Amino acid sequence: MLGFYENFPETIHGIARVAVSFSTKRLQQMLIATFQKLNSKTYSIETLAAPSIRKCTVDFEFGIAEGKGFNYIDNEETAKTLQAMQKKPFGIMDFFCALRYHKTQGKESSPLRFDYFMVRLAFNEGLMEMRISHEKGPRHVEPEDVIRLIVNEVNQACKKKTLRILDLA
Repeated sequence: MLGFYENFPETIHGIARVAVSFSTKRLQQMLIATFQKLNSKTYSIETLAAPSIRKCTVDFEFGIAEGKGFNYIDNEETAKTLQAMQKKPFGIMDFFCALRYHKTQGKESSPLRFDYFMVRLAFNEGLMEMRISHEKGPRHVEPEDVIRLIVNEVNQACKKKTLRILDLA
């Protein structure tokens, strides 16, 4: 089933309740577009978190759940997901998020160990709950930092603050 991961972990490392100022369907469209955009961006680690390492870049890889696996969010997967949500918005959406780190020295870059997260978004009218589980990796970026990034990127895409974190743990 598209959007739902059958083996979502029980151990949660970050949770947030987020107030939403528009429809669930519109929010889900914005989230898919945001994740696709994040798949092509590179960040300095200092812009995301209080890093344990310096001079490092971070690339994201988001995938949407489908049964027991995940599909990388590219143009084709975005179109498929948007078409599925036209009929009815999802109640829950699960995502895989890999953070790929590269240490930079001058013009050279060397890969470091990746972080792997699972993200579950549960929707109610006017409210979204985000649950993040850190699956493995060095945890250079904390789950709370991933939550803040997602909220900030959606707000930036909307040109106004449409998501507001109510509580974060």
